[in-house]
Amino acid sequence: MRRTKIVATLGPACDPPGVLDALIDAGVDVARLGLAHGTADEHRRRMEAVRELARRHGRTIGVLADLPGPKVRTGAFPEGGAFLAEGDEVTLVTEAGASDGRRITVDEVHLVDSVGPGDPVVLGDGTVTLEVMDARPEGVRAKVRSGGRLQGRPGAHLPSDRWLPPVPTDDDLRLVDEVARDADWVAVSFVRKPDELVRVREALGDHGPQLMAKIETRAAVDHLDDILDVADGVMVARGDLGIDFPIEDVPHLQKRIIGASGARGLPVVTATQMLESMVTAPSPTRAEASDVANAVVDGSDALMLSAETAIGRHPARVVGTMARIAARTEELDDLHGVYEQAGMGQRRAPSAKAVTTAMAHAALRAAVELDLAAIVCCTRAGTTARAMAARRPLSRLIGASPSPATARQLALSWGVEPLLVAEYATTDEMVWCVVEAAVDGGLVRHGDSIAVLAGAPDAAPGRTDVLRVVAVS
Repeated sequence: MRRTKIVATLGPACDPPGVLDALIDAGVDVARLGLAHGTADEHRRRMEAVRELARRHGRTIGVLADLPGPKVRTGAFPEGGAFLAEGDEVTLVTEAGASDGRRITVDEVHLVDSVGPGDPVVLGDGTVTLEVMDARPEGVRAKVRSGGRLQGRPGAHLPSDRWLPPVPTDDDLRLVDEVARDADWVAVSFVRKPDELVRVREALGDHGPQLMAKIETRAAVDHLDDILDVADGVMVARGDLGIDFPIEDVPHLQKRIIGASGARGLPVVTATQMLESMVTAPSPTRAEASDVANAVVDGSDALMLSAETAIGRHPARVVGTMARIAARTEELDDLHGVYEQAGMGQRRAPSAKAVTTAMAHAALRAAVELDLAAIVCCTRAGTTARAMAARRPLSRLIGASPSPATARQLALSWGVEPLLVAEYATTDEMVWCVVEAAVDGGLVRHGDSIAVLAGAPDAAPGRTDVLRVVAVS
């Protein structure tokens, strides 16, 4: 039973008949909509298709809408791309139109004010690095320091200490209304401080999707604890993170972000170039397989595929490959000990969640000492199940909720198997309702001993104060 979840980005490669079915069969847990590409209508169609197919397959699959943020992009390069060689000189201009190997158009009107001599400008997530020679109103002259081929409309990364666009952007807020409000998770790109997340949450309204902070800027790392105070989840967005920091810092930052998120009980996704070679190749490199395994050992709740499934040749094969690597890594003899040593879920909780934290710890102890087959978390908003997932129990972990939206949100959390159940009026009714649903769903069997963790029907929202050990019969 694989506990680490898989997030797969949907795109043109997923649109042919049968591909989404194959992705679901291969083990996708969450479908990502990369709103920086395509139209709102395309993303809505894919979201509806995923939910309909999940229903047919009897699966609970979440949808993550990833807002584009203030991403700078170049104008389109010609078909086949353009190769920029080391030592070449190019000019960056802020006007519409196509790009080529000598003149690159950029959709940032403040380009000249955002760079100066000696500054790096990175194109295509590190494919090409330029060094600015001078910045004048008519354009920015730069020299190619590391060359490569640019295709499509690659991103252009400007120095983040001087380029300070608003987050969320007007385009982000438009996409919230057109698409993201109906998703289960919304990821906010290029977050620098917590009030930017607050603005997106206000735009989503009450009872909206869960909010994920993408950590991909130096400012976000500097304000990590403050951001974690307001986020529902975190993404380690290694692409831009590896541009804002020296590349040798990225593994350390990955571990730091995952550790800080896990200690607070927040689900965390590790993303970018995990199986990048499988965009075209039928199998990954050995280094990529090790990268996936390392992210599992670090404590990631979920691993994300981007271009591999959005535009790659073998979307379902990529998902199946990642699923096998993750499942095999979870068989490591002392993986649970590694998680404990890393302090997963051990940080003192805020007073509002202190009772839930203590009850989750008690359920973990009971599961170990009594060798329980499963821990069933009854949860309306997902708080109980996420608190339990943060402790990485060895027992099967079931998140039982009467809310379809909560069940889909829990598809992102480590080890949680979402289970949709009926509403309940009393504690006794709640316990036996979820036990019966778990048996009917094939998640527990007659003769098993399980723990049921919940908040009493009259408890305050988010408060877990009931723990029962039940013999299933």
